Amino acid sequence: MSDNLRGAGWMVLAMMVFAVEDALFKTATGNGWLTPGMGTFLFGVVALAIYASIAKLRGIALWHPAYLTRPLILRTLAETMGRLFFALSLAFNTLTVTSTVLQAAPIVVTLGAVLIFGERAGPRRWLAMGLGLLGVVLVLRPVPSQFEPTVIFAVLGMLGFAFRDLATRAAPAQVQPAQLGLLGFAVVTVAGLVIMAFEPGAPRLPGLPGAGLMVLTAIAGVIAYDALTRAVRTGDVSATAPFRYSRLVAAMLIGMLVFGERPDAVTWVGAALIVGAGLFTLWREKAKPAKAQASTGHHKDRT
Repeated sequence: MSDNLRGAGWMVLAMMVFAVEDALFKTATGNGWLTPGMGTFLFGVVALAIYASIAKLRGIALWHPAYLTRPLILRTLAETMGRLFFALSLAFNTLTVTSTVLQAAPIVVTLGAVLIFGERAGPRRWLAMGLGLLGVVLVLRPVPSQFEPTVIFAVLGMLGFAFRDLATRAAPAQVQPAQLGLLGFAVVTVAGLVIMAFEPGAPRLPGLPGAGLMVLTAIAGVIAYDALTRAVRTGDVSATAPFRYSRLVAAMLIGMLVFGERPDAVTWVGAALIVGAGLFTLWREKAKPAKAQASTGHHKDRT
């Protein structure tokens, strides 16, 4: 089995477990067992404890001075934004809509790479990004009679995760993925505290069902993050990244089977545009090195 095939397998596993994590969180907050803020806080605390234990067993330092560098500070702020609004979206919107909007993050990352890092994009990639964003608009239903204000939570969460990925590109190379994971789950904990600060009434601890679900959510989050790290390290990014869209398939299936969600035709069209645009963008990214290599080889033949 090739490294790319193994990497794809790890990526699919990560996306499946991420979808399960989202469903567990939505069940706990949607049934009133705990508030979105308390749920996010407990998720972060439990996952952070698990990840810290794993890091210690692997001999990885829990603290790194680079945490205080500008790229990682910006990454932390962006992830706080992403985690905060993604949790609110899971609590107040359908799993299908939340997961669909999240799939636009790679398109926004590509757009940000062009505008911030000066990467070049041809007309076909701009067209793909435009179609992907059109897909998001279809899912959002901007018509006054159909628009749900809480869907903005999903958009803000997606933007937070996209900015986090852009900041990760500028992160110091000496920071290990496990340390980024520790920082990420610490951010989840902080995001929970921020949400709780705006929730009405005094914070209340959950009963056994809610607490049990949050422990399962944290375990799923750690497994998914570890599988994602293995996917990125095992195969080429261009080969494994397209399999991120399996999360949307899993989320739609869980939404229909567990929560009784029934996406309408407009949602399906929007999801297809987002996934199609993302796959095309990834394909163009994969084609660039091959084209550059061919050009280099041709140049060498002539010299």
